Amino acid sequence: MPIDQKLQRSYKRILTSFLESQSEETLYEAQKISKFLLEQQVSPEVFVSIHFNLLMDLMPEMSKEVQDSFDVLLEVMMGYGLAYQEHQILRSRQKELESEIEVASSMQQTLLPQEKPTTEYLDVGVVCVPAKKMSGDYYHYVHEDEQGLGMALADIIGKGVPAALCMSMIKYAMDSLPSEQQLKPGLLLENLNRVVEQNVDDSMFITMMYGYYNRNTSDFHYSGAGHEPGFFYDAKEDRFEELRAKGLVLGVSRKTTYEEYTKHLKKNDFVVLLSDGVTECRVNDGFITREEISSLIRTYIHLSAQEIVDNVYNDLMKMQDFILHDDFTLIILRRKV
Repeated sequence: MPIDQKLQRSYKRILTSFLESQSEETLYEAQKISKFLLEQQVSPEVFVSIHFNLLMDLMPEMSKEVQDSFDVLLEVMMGYGLAYQEHQILRSRQKELESEIEVASSMQQTLLPQEKPTTEYLDVGVVCVPAKKMSGDYYHYVHEDEQGLGMALADIIGKGVPAALCMSMIKYAMDSLPSEQQLKPGLLLENLNRVVEQNVDDSMFITMMYGYYNRNTSDFHYSGAGHEPGFFYDAKEDRFEELRAKGLVLGVSRKTTYEEYTKHLKKNDFVVLLSDGVTECRVNDGFITREEISSLIRTYIHLSAQEIVDNVYNDLMKMQDFILHDDFTLIILRRKV
């Protein structure tokens, strides 16, 4: 039996039964018809026509005014049917997009270091939390125990799947560089800049700070590509100063060069690297100041590097009512000995 005939017979039985008894059981059975309509993709206007024809069979004396009213109902249902189809298409596309985001988010997690570096000469603390499923922040480290430790922090202008792809490119490019270039932050950024300029769309840019701690000299060499300035803490003087590094964001000009800066770290001195998600935390109807950030760090300065960044993150989350407005990355590298 064709689907439309089966539908008409079933609905006629339900409609007739309800008009005679008006029972709750009949209404419950009618709900099953709704599921059948969705499964068979029967449009609302088609079902209204079926209902009208059945009423004409059951109530031939139905007034012309009531009959004519079904013309209005049909028009309404036709518009509703088209809108419903568009809604279903959008829902399907949304599910596809959510699936893609899940895949990209999983890929991002594999790109990030699975554990922080452990050395006998540096105490390292890292907090990296995305504001949403996809993050624009990325950090990466290069660890050679005999030489030292390199740490990169990047902020990709743009999120979602393109950001994940950029992260993959940055990681591959950094891992592919010879070790002697990884010791020189300025040269490393120049090489990364050429890769980004050649492979990333003009609408996307990447800021980065890269520093390398030489364990033999206790010097921290660093360069920046338009990234948020970090901090340097002098333990003997109990003083914070900005860790600024001038340089154009990656991907703008292929011939850009990057100046290299140096800070000598004495015992208990440390370097703070951060993303703009830290400095753009919203407190008291405005953004937190850099002085407030350094003051928060000083509050926990007696703790380990990891405990410092964890406590600062928790405090800032409380100040924002536990709403993270941007990707948050905070890194501390403290000289142990």
